[in-house]
Amino acid sequence: MTLDSTYWRAAARELRDVRKITFAALMIALCVVLGYVPSAPLFGARVTWGFLARALCGFVCGPLLGMAFGCAEDLLSFFLTGGGGYPFFPGYTLTTMLGVLIYALCLYRAKVTPARVFLAKLLTNIENVTLGALWMSILSGKGWIATASASAVKNLILLPVQAVLLYILLKALQPALRSLNLIPELI
Repeated sequence: MTLDSTYWRAAARELRDVRKITFAALMIALCVVLGYVPSAPLFGARVTWGFLARALCGFVCGPLLGMAFGCAEDLLSFFLTGGGGYPFFPGYTLTTMLGVLIYALCLYRAKVTPARVFLAKLLTNIENVTLGALWMSILSGKGWIATASASAVKNLILLPVQAVLLYILLKALQPALRSLNLIPELI
């Protein structure tokens, strides 16, 4: 699978596809709901669940609709939940949008393989560590390296578990998504 003009034309069509827009809206609702599901402790880190809906949206909706979803999901989640006591900061919206973009670039119109899913999760975790530490240093005045170091350890612990969960979810949902014509038959 290459990111050629055919790929981007297909991604642009998703912006006008009512079924894909509806799917993205359902994933926004799922993200909000998953925000209320308790996280699972894992060696001092905590597995949260929203990444599953974000990755699923990138997988089905592609990079362009996926980024629009990421913006809408972050803003709606913040305002519906009150932000968990944190002030609104647009950097986190950008982080969510870029995360869905990464999932889409790795998974949209591509065969789901363990390596591809692991790469998508690895890249989103790196993005979360890098940008999350930047936003925290801007908001709190703490040093980027200290914030990034703690976040990197947590994300390293979570990476294999998140990749396995995501792979299982995508493989389990593929037949239903294909039968609904939400994803194409892949090689």
